[in-house]
Amino acid sequence: MATLQADRTFWGEAQAKILKRVSSTIDQNLNGFPHIGDPKTGAWVTTPDGFWTGGFWIGELWLAASVTGEARYLEAAKRWLERLEPRVESKTVFRGFLFYYGAVIGALLHGDQKAAALAEDAAQSLGRQFDPIANLIPLGKEAEEAHSVGDGEANIDGLPAAPVMLWAAKRLRDYELRQRALKHAYRSAEFFLRDDGGVIQSASFDTATGEVNRRYTHKGYADDSIWTRAQAWAMLGFVLSARLEPKETLLVQLAEKVCDWWLANSPQDRVAYWDFNAPVTPETKRDTSGTAIAAAALLKLSQIHPDANKAATYRDTAEATARSLVERHLNSMGILADGCFDPKNGTAVSNELIWGDYFLFETVATINGKLHSPV
Repeated sequence: MATLQADRTFWGEAQAKILKRVSSTIDQNLNGFPHIGDPKTGAWVTTPDGFWTGGFWIGELWLAASVTGEARYLEAAKRWLERLEPRVESKTVFRGFLFYYGAVIGALLHGDQKAAALAEDAAQSLGRQFDPIANLIPLGKEAEEAHSVGDGEANIDGLPAAPVMLWAAKRLRDYELRQRALKHAYRSAEFFLRDDGGVIQSASFDTATGEVNRRYTHKGYADDSIWTRAQAWAMLGFVLSARLEPKETLLVQLAEKVCDWWLANSPQDRVAYWDFNAPVTPETKRDTSGTAIAAAALLKLSQIHPDANKAATYRDTAEATARSLVERHLNSMGILADGCFDPKNGTAVSNELIWGDYFLFETVATINGKLHSPV
């Protein structure tokens, strides 16, 4: 009983810290979407249109409104969602991030009809971006890395477009949208997964045949290395898709494969370095943001996995990972420090990153039993 009470206290205090940071961000009256934070001062670098990360801030507001019942968070979520609306037709597969976390979460937790409508519109637009030759959704001309590559490019960060499309397809009873989402998920597995369950971030494909020309990484240590967020995005994308399509048993198997790779290769303290193949020295950066994504994915997999023993392993690992993030990296201001965005370019290598904040909040709130609906 004492241990149970201590756990409740621990997770309750963690959630309170995170809420403190959400509130302080609201109070900054930012002109743009929070993107990269200074863990010492709490100041934010912002993006004017949300880049690929703006939905995570709105997602945090939806979560805060759900766990507290306070109107200020709900009102803020709705205001920021209006600012995200122009991105519905953006030519980027990363709208999966923008509109699952910025809009679908609002529909799931609050029944918000504006959020639902925007998510449906974004999902249908993503469906129109589907390449029938490659059988997936390519990066798109407005994606983050599109300026440095050609048309025949895709990466695992695009997999989370599938859950937005699957969610909308169910609501709209749109068979074709569902099929495109499933093809996108399965083709992503063919493009990016190694036989052992490790994930390579990016691939170039022949636009005439759809076949892969090469696999490589934009942000990882080497072209054949496992960049931490690549693995984590794969975990999340397959788990969310599997939850939305329980009869598609291959999705659960793919989720299990990439999650098991994480379990077998993450460090003893559970907080991954920025790339699993980067040489580990005292200067090697951790990536709390990728670790937070992985924790959220593991917790979700524990809720849908048919094997009770494996489900327990996933849940225990998710909780241990979140605990390590809270104990070692969540500071007194509620900032999740030590996120590593883009070390190859020296950008935000030890910072607060808005998506890391979101996924730690989601995981803590879920462990706390404070979310009335799965997200």
